[in-house]
Amino acid sequence: MDDKLFLIAIGGTGMRCLESFVHLCAAGMFDNRTIQILTLDTDQNNGNKTRVEDLIELYNKVKTNDASNQGGAPRNNTFFSAKLNLYRFFTDYSKPGRMTLSALCRTNNLNQKDSADNQDLTDLFYDAETVQDFKLDHGYRAQTHLGSMLMYHGIIEAAASVKRGQNVKQQEKELYEFLELLSQNAAHARVFVFGSVFGGTGASSIPVIPLAISEALTIIKGGTHQLNLNSVLFGSTLLTDYFTFGTPTQEQIGHDRVVADAKNFALNSQAALSFYEEDPSVRNTYKRMYHIGWPTKVNYSSGREGDVITGGALQRNACHIAELMSACAAYDFFTTPRDVLENITNAQYVFRTVETDDHGNLILSGKSFVGEKDGVKFENKLGALLSLAHVILSKFHGAEEGQRGTKRLLDYLDDAAFQEYNDLEDAQADEIDNYLKEFAYKFLNGNVEFGWIYQINKSVEPGKFIFTSEAFKTDIQSLKNIDPGMVLADPRYHWQKKGSIFSSDADRRFNTFITIVKNPDTLPADSQGVTLKERFLAHLYNAITDAQNFTE
Repeated sequence: MDDKLFLIAIGGTGMRCLESFVHLCAAGMFDNRTIQILTLDTDQNNGNKTRVEDLIELYNKVKTNDASNQGGAPRNNTFFSAKLNLYRFFTDYSKPGRMTLSALCRTNNLNQKDSADNQDLTDLFYDAETVQDFKLDHGYRAQTHLGSMLMYHGIIEAAASVKRGQNVKQQEKELYEFLELLSQNAAHARVFVFGSVFGGTGASSIPVIPLAISEALTIIKGGTHQLNLNSVLFGSTLLTDYFTFGTPTQEQIGHDRVVADAKNFALNSQAALSFYEEDPSVRNTYKRMYHIGWPTKVNYSSGREGDVITGGALQRNACHIAELMSACAAYDFFTTPRDVLENITNAQYVFRTVETDDHGNLILSGKSFVGEKDGVKFENKLGALLSLAHVILSKFHGAEEGQRGTKRLLDYLDDAAFQEYNDLEDAQADEIDNYLKEFAYKFLNGNVEFGWIYQINKSVEPGKFIFTSEAFKTDIQSLKNIDPGMVLADPRYHWQKKGSIFSSDADRRFNTFITIVKNPDTLPADSQGVTLKERFLAHLYNAITDAQNFTE
């Protein structure tokens, strides 16, 4: 019996790690799996949180054929092979009585002495001028001692609300649904947590999540019920500082009270790692903790003016290779044999080194991300999705505003006497376009807006990331002439050329692709897809991976 897979993304950085994970699912790295995903934050309007939740909804639209199969079904050896179920929970600090720690700590009906004692105890742990009075709706702002208490309290509070059954908020219902599934499958469950250790929300929450989950279930299901934390396998990223931002002005500090300062990120990471190493609940609960870092720091304040953005709707930071490494850590945890993880008695810290050139620049291949065993599979699947994106977005103009790339491809196949998928609806074709735009790029107002994989590649420069420079053309004219058949760095995986020698190499490689599509050998099996849209995507997957000449 396969283990049931659960994923928790915490804070802004955790959301971007989840974004990379979703794109790995789109590439087909999690065949035949259903994954329960919980987004967990204090900041319900966080831009990175909104972006990844919208991405998961778009992913599920691609997998959905009609109203009868929302989110589709898990499939094998194809694009979008995993089924993703999304649950959202956030701690609500929007009301006046909940906006600050001082507001949360006020207790009614206390006499003067008890009230004074309560305040003295609060003052002992939390600075009265800053920490007690900053607004909590943008996260814990690197105040991990505060964040751990409040995140634990927020989950327990939600459980109590569900137990009462009155005025239960939507986010509390979704948390309950996630926890109920975990409880039902505890004997065969794996939970992986995405979060950083240099900020506030992620670093605060990683240590308390297992215990908070267990106690929340005890509250909801009754005092005799406890989640067996020894049977549930927990893993987590330990993502250290890989980005920075500008120093906040005194004016911003004056009105925000507390602003995370990037100068302290390295120290924050050291403190969190030291705590995790010493804390018995962390050591005894987590099986593997993946220590991930990056040698240089990207500045997310570059080109911006005004206040440092550390939360809210405006926090929509570009994606980074460290987040893809974190997504691959989840892949390692989910694919490691259960008996190997069960035999770990204290949290095992793991990391992976990567190759560099003579100048110290990184050279990243598939094995850099998922190890020797699955490195070729990683290159094959991610390369196939990038080639598909170029076919749809560039070859058939899907990146352009108002244009339908997948529909144009279908019309091209019809002209080539291949009518297998003519009944695919325009709306279904548009959903494929829209996902690939988020994955790769789109054209807006005469400019290129780069999606996930372009942002990942940019963060590696001047190092090398699996693909050729041809794969990452950046201006519109070059993209319109791109060759989808030679995206991978190894020439063995370039599509062969077929057709007139007077045609361009790109056109001749595309002719090879169309010939393979029309070959009956690439028709999808039932395990790859049942609905017309599933079979269409699986057919494209078969043709592209065939053209790439991989032998996994």
